[in-house]
Amino acid sequence: MSNVLLADEINRTIPRTQASLLESMEEGQVTVDGVTFSLPRPFFVIATQNPIELEGTFPLPEAQLDRFLLCVDLGYPSREEEHAILRRFQQDDPLAELQAVTTPQQILELQQARRKILVSAPVREYIVSLVEATRRSGALRFGVSPRGSLHLMRAAQALAMLREREYVLPDDVKDLVTPVLSHRLVLQVEERLKGVTPQKILEEMVTGIPVPASGE
Repeated sequence: MSNVLLADEINRTIPRTQASLLESMEEGQVTVDGVTFSLPRPFFVIATQNPIELEGTFPLPEAQLDRFLLCVDLGYPSREEEHAILRRFQQDDPLAELQAVTTPQQILELQQARRKILVSAPVREYIVSLVEATRRSGALRFGVSPRGSLHLMRAAQALAMLREREYVLPDDVKDLVTPVLSHRLVLQVEERLKGVTPQKILEEMVTGIPVPASGE
């Protein structure tokens, strides 16, 4: 039992393990030998995927991908960042010296505070328009589910709070469209063969959908 679960290279786990993880992410519980245990609060999963190797990996089912709030492509570090990594690890191991920066109770309080961030009707309409565009796209087999629109709204609320505002602006939504929605899109086979990416499709949708004049 833990508040934060780090799953390294999650696509190396077998489908049965992924199914168990899906239960914990969706229902906040785990079942062992027919006995169900509630997970502590807060609980969330951080996972990485191996994007290179195919042998020994198992694609995550769409239902499980839909449970992840964000998907971020880290890529390679910049030259300056790589220099910083070498300096930090030259003599010491910073990971061995990590200290807690918050408590579970403080995270729960922040989650409650996020709920109070205002999402105006025009901003909600903007979110719905973005999500509906994915469902109408001929390049996609499946568009974004209602869970995706909820996650986009909640992530925008959190971002607005980090930016020290009590309300969400359309720019908050635009900044999160790709990380919140890209991993939920399922491309048509022919589109994948053409090299089309979910990120590119979302960029075109954001460009084509009018932005509300005011989000306050």
